[in-house]
Amino acid sequence: MKPKSLQEVRVIELRLKGISYSTVKGRYRIGDGTIKKLMAIYEELGYELAELKAKEPKEVESLFFPERDKERKAEEDIPDFEKVYERINRQGSKANLSYCFQEYSKEHPNGYSYSRYCALFSKYAKENHGLENVRMAAERKPGEKMYIDWMWDKPEVLVDSGTGEIRKVHVLVTTLGVSSLGFAECFEDEKSPSFLKGVSDAVAYYGGVAAHFVPDNMKTAIAKNTRDILVVNTLFKDLERHYGTVVLPPPPRKPTGKPSVENYVRTLETHLCERLKEHLFYSIDEANSIALKVVDELNRSTFRRKVSRLEIFEKIDKPSLKKFDGSFSTWDYKAVARVPNNYHIEYDSHYYSVPFAMWDKPAILKAGSSEIVICDSDNCLICKHKREYSSWKRYITVDEHMPKSHQYSKLLNSKDGSYYRSWARKFGSDLYAFIDLLLRKADHEEQAYRSVLGILSKCEKYPYSSVNSIARACIDKGRILYSAFVSALDEEHGGDAGKEYSHNHKNIRGKENYRQ
Repeated sequence: MKPKSLQEVRVIELRLKGISYSTVKGRYRIGDGTIKKLMAIYEELGYELAELKAKEPKEVESLFFPERDKERKAEEDIPDFEKVYERINRQGSKANLSYCFQEYSKEHPNGYSYSRYCALFSKYAKENHGLENVRMAAERKPGEKMYIDWMWDKPEVLVDSGTGEIRKVHVLVTTLGVSSLGFAECFEDEKSPSFLKGVSDAVAYYGGVAAHFVPDNMKTAIAKNTRDILVVNTLFKDLERHYGTVVLPPPPRKPTGKPSVENYVRTLETHLCERLKEHLFYSIDEANSIALKVVDELNRSTFRRKVSRLEIFEKIDKPSLKKFDGSFSTWDYKAVARVPNNYHIEYDSHYYSVPFAMWDKPAILKAGSSEIVICDSDNCLICKHKREYSSWKRYITVDEHMPKSHQYSKLLNSKDGSYYRSWARKFGSDLYAFIDLLLRKADHEEQAYRSVLGILSKCEKYPYSSVNSIARACIDKGRILYSAFVSALDEEHGGDAGKEYSHNHKNIRGKENYRQ
């Protein structure tokens, strides 16, 4: 009701004379509620009608409508909406109208209400900047989607205990379903272990799994040490497999028909970021203690709402979530576009083997605290290794991953003279004496290992008495040579001693087929 001068007094006078509601309503074009309100205030004030008539119109209006005084006073504190507009639209700014109003209300506690503040700003923006706030409606289903994003603003509030340097804090933000219940966690970086821990902790916070995970920015959400699409696919497949959910591509940025749930992500970013900037933290846990408080405050707040997000979540979203069976293991992902020709993949200054047939093919390495898992481009397991931390052991190799020729070389290089002498002793004293002389004869014992290995390997095929007699004959003649021993062995056993491998087969072509 907007009564003219002393109109409220006339309404009261008519009702005191017994004039009906319908007559008063028709004369002054007001509703029943306004008439009842005026009569209730009149009785509460305790003034006589004559006293009211004697007062000035503004004084009477103040008695019955004190909020108008407040509105007139607010007009003296009109916000500088141009500054508000510039702040909201400044590049990189997370400030929104809600945040600006809260700052305004601190300075002007008797100023405009939030709805009036927004209405005046919208009018100003439309008149001065031609803005039309048109949005696409979005239908949301209980517990259907969990939105995930890294906060764009990275406040520099983390003190490095070693150097004293002030470093940035990276904040992962999620919001869920119809309730838009939020979650936030601070990290020192945006690599895949941080992303995975944040997602896992968010699921644990909600106490259930949404049908879909929607990372808002796929490149930012994945490990910064690589942006290979192979990592993205593998990471998402692992998440899907563990939680029994589906990872959806991020929504298109244009046209901007995003769900209204994303508004809460921006609200959380704004309030959390500003709160973090008020402090310096000496550990990431200290920053997270503030983050949890802000999240809890916003989730329980009823500002501009009839019920809080937490109440809506408990009633609508939570019953629709799938069962939470445990957190996802934290991995660090590394994409390898091509396995090198030494068939080892580097991680943390250590090199882990894969089957040599993987050479020149793509692979994914997943590093845990105690295990290294390597998969192919389809995320199928290739092999596992125990993670190595020692500085002296750089290559971790499984013999079965090596081609036969490399296995032979490894065997050769892994043994010393005492090993070969011990092996020769089992055949008899004469062969032992021959091998010992052959090793001593070389300028460097290692130079004779290949010959010794060849002789002992051949001796395994023949009677011990035979190889001992040949060894004694070579010693007596002073012919301590690989060729002398093999020739004698060949003569005694029909020319078979030098044939380590037999390639006679009907399906194998001979060397004559390769002549030009």
